[in-house]
Amino acid sequence: MNNNRRDFIKKSASLTAAISVSGLSACTGTGKKGDASENSQGSSPKKVQWPILDGPDTPKLILTCPREATPEYMRMLKQIGIDYVLIQWQDGLPLPWTESGIRTIMDRFKAEGLTVFNMMLPVVSNSIYNREGRDEEIKQVQDSLRAAGAAGLPIIEYNFYAHRLVEGYYHLLGRGGAGYTAFDYSRTGGISDNLNWINLKARAAHELNTAPKDLAPLPGIGAYTYEQLWDNLTYFLKAVIPVAEKAGVRMSLHPNDPPVPVSRGSQQIMGTFNDWKRLIDVVDSPSNGMTYDCGVSNEIGEDPLEVLDYLISRDRINHVHYRNCTVEIPREKYVEVFTDTGTVDMFAVMQQLVQRKYKFGLYPEHPRSLDYDKEHPGRGNNIGGNYAGFVYTTAYARAMMQAALTIEKR
Repeated sequence: MNNNRRDFIKKSASLTAAISVSGLSACTGTGKKGDASENSQGSSPKKVQWPILDGPDTPKLILTCPREATPEYMRMLKQIGIDYVLIQWQDGLPLPWTESGIRTIMDRFKAEGLTVFNMMLPVVSNSIYNREGRDEEIKQVQDSLRAAGAAGLPIIEYNFYAHRLVEGYYHLLGRGGAGYTAFDYSRTGGISDNLNWINLKARAAHELNTAPKDLAPLPGIGAYTYEQLWDNLTYFLKAVIPVAEKAGVRMSLHPNDPPVPVSRGSQQIMGTFNDWKRLIDVVDSPSNGMTYDCGVSNEIGEDPLEVLDYLISRDRINHVHYRNCTVEIPREKYVEVFTDTGTVDMFAVMQQLVQRKYKFGLYPEHPRSLDYDKEHPGRGNNIGGNYAGFVYTTAYARAMMQAALTIEKR
């Protein structure tokens, strides 16, 4: 096929529009004999065997769950159609992991009908900052990768933040009074206490009138240049990716979120599309992949579909974060909104994932703050008190996936 990727994306969007118009005509009965909406069976769409569920070559809806989750909570996930779970670093195992330790966790979830599909590494601070003990820490990661492979754990996700500028987040009221998460690199006034989905630490009193972009480095961390951090990440990748590949494990690095240029004095190395391209070139292996986040792709001012195409065509998407946002200033000012109200074409994203046979986890993350969850915090205590919010994001993602799979089968 001689079309370049940009042409492919444009043609995919046109095809989506054509299918949508055709489907609308069929549903409303406006299709006429000889119209483009008429198929080989007349105006009725081709029947597809339902239900359409996750399969070996489809995205797998996944939610976070602590390793000590109760069977009752696991049932709550099963009830909303979740079969796969992600264990975040705060809830996971300390390094080094062992095969028996991982199997114990996986078997506990398996007994409740859930598959542990992704576990996050703890923060690898010595590697990020090139501190004493870096090589021992890397050895622990290598041993953990071997243990994961032996236990059958396919994905290991990790972060490489010098600092995450959570100080720029604040709370906005959105549709029906729901809570939106906003970010502003230049805003003063402190952090909202409504952002219970992340462990926020309030700024010192003297910093409340300082814009996030101007905040000083934190004691004990300091400031790092762009190339210093790239050197540290490159050293880490060259040591661990060959081990991961041999173990049959894929690693997935999440981009900087928020994707600001500088965070408390440290330049950020995973905040642009060029950075993501650089990452996957350091070690040429599917085990050296990324968490594709269509929301972050939008936040940095890129076309999420072009980002997706670039990464998936190279087999470098090892996990997906599925969320939406609106952007005022790329990298610096945006609002995370309901999945159906942002500027990311969520259906086109899902279509591409389905068409390209993406088969790893898809996390419908960052639910909006709902009144029901505020009134019933215990119902979602294992996913940040947002159970109803996650029911919404999960159902939305499931509908998008079933629609995309239906079109593929027709």
